Amino acid sequence: MGMLSEFKAFAMKGNVVDLAIGVIIGGAFGKIISSLIEDVITPLLLKPALAAANLSKIEELTIFGGVKYGMFISAVINFVIIAFVLFIIIKGINAAKKKEAVVEAPPAGPTQEQLLAEIRDLLKNRN
Repeated sequence: MGMLSEFKAFAMKGNVVDLAIGVIIGGAFGKIISSLIEDVITPLLLKPALAAANLSKIEELTIFGGVKYGMFISAVINFVIIAFVLFIIIKGINAAKKKEAVVEAPPAGPTQEQLLAEIRDLLKNRN
């Protein structure tokens, strides 16, 4: 029973639960981004090029009679778009953190010399 209780303590730690939630949300976010890229952005960007090649989908591009390099190009385009979207999101998050850090800075208190001068003045006034 000791091993089972240790596993339960490990599994219920905050880091493990946070990681599991992050993975689940990341998977759902990945599906949203994939749909945005495959269904909206890629067709809009590639429509003129595909029309010039007399193709309806980029996956139909072939070379040497059967090598489908269009699938590779599609994967590269998806990667570049996802990387750019994540870059913009992270840049926005970092900018928000910098603004919070500036706002949350505590006001500077009196210096040691100022405090000593006040104590000196109080002692002079007592005498």
